[in-house]
Amino acid sequence: MNAEIIAVGSELLLGQIANTNAKFISSELADLGINVFYHSVVGDNPRRLESVIRTAQSRSDLLIFTGGLGPTKDDLTKETIASVLGRALVYDQEAMDHIEMYFKRTGRAMTENNRKQALVLEGCEVLPNRHGMAPGMALNTDGLTYILLPGPPKEMQPMFTHFAAPYLSGRLPGKEPIVSRVLRFFGIGESLLEATLEDIIDEQSNPTVAPLAGNHEVTLRLSAKFKDVNTAEEQLDVLEGKIRERVGKYLYGYGDDTLHKAAAEVLKERKLSVSSAESLTGGWFGKQLTDLPGSSEIFKGSVVCYTNEIKEQILGVSHELLSSEGAVSEGCAKQMAENVRRLTGSNIGISFTGVAGPGPSENKDAGTVYIGLADSSGTEVFPLSLSGSRTSVRERSVLYGMFYLLSKVKKGQ
Repeated sequence: MNAEIIAVGSELLLGQIANTNAKFISSELADLGINVFYHSVVGDNPRRLESVIRTAQSRSDLLIFTGGLGPTKDDLTKETIASVLGRALVYDQEAMDHIEMYFKRTGRAMTENNRKQALVLEGCEVLPNRHGMAPGMALNTDGLTYILLPGPPKEMQPMFTHFAAPYLSGRLPGKEPIVSRVLRFFGIGESLLEATLEDIIDEQSNPTVAPLAGNHEVTLRLSAKFKDVNTAEEQLDVLEGKIRERVGKYLYGYGDDTLHKAAAEVLKERKLSVSSAESLTGGWFGKQLTDLPGSSEIFKGSVVCYTNEIKEQILGVSHELLSSEGAVSEGCAKQMAENVRRLTGSNIGISFTGVAGPGPSENKDAGTVYIGLADSSGTEVFPLSLSGSRTSVRERSVLYGMFYLLSKVKKGQ
């Protein structure tokens, strides 16, 4: 069964809300072993919606609609589908009773247009709405399956879980669930990652490999489809092992992991603490860590030293060094990391200094960055040359800092 998810609502096209429903449904369908090949979004226009429906009918077995089931005139999903299928809309008494009871319970007057929400496609299986008013619908006709769900996620998600998913499962004997694993990489670009793994990607069949570019990082989604979930997991393990052999040093996490979360978890495991000296990043590194619950276990504090005076007077960076090499230098990054570590008593000190832009500073181009890491074994400074906007340079500097910190702690240094 190949599915297409069709989101209905002009607010989606206007960017007023994000289409989170498609993400949720796609994930749920993967667990059922149903392929999703298309996502469509269409506004509240019957002519355009009809065109989208007819296109979906020509290429998909399962059409899932979200939105457009409400009481207003622009809620036209079921009316348009009924027209395309040549089906009547009929009142569902249970849905009507539920709607009337809602208004009685809340003490509000029920307007006539709310009765519209109890209309369903003739011959469909009604999907009850336990978290709103408009019921959903499931209909199998002419070899295609249609699922109609409300737009609000708080209504759609439980309806799908409790009613739509069981309806679909009953029509999928011998289903093969799709098991996916997302690997997260940093410090390697999408093109280089893909080139390094080109033969693995070209030879894929089951499991499959899909590179995805993220926000300054890259992910690989590995997917396997077998009747037995344990077999799928074993095949994913084998595939991941091949990938690790080539690009394992850039792999930092899985799924929804973030670099700062991964770094924090490893610091907690090793019972280590870190402190930061931040010029270029203005406290951004410290904020990322302190956004996490329990960060007081691993984060001692930060010195935001945006001027040379503060670097010298508070952090103790050498006046001679600032005069000779400047603040944007390897030497300054080294002293900042060492001195903040000593000042706070942390196991590791990390520093950020550089030129965020948009123009040069100290005869250094925008994007010139130095990140220092100091611990009991010594100090290492990482020079970077980053491109992009001022915000991008600062954000990426923090990400690189997190990655260097994570790599260092993982090595046990």
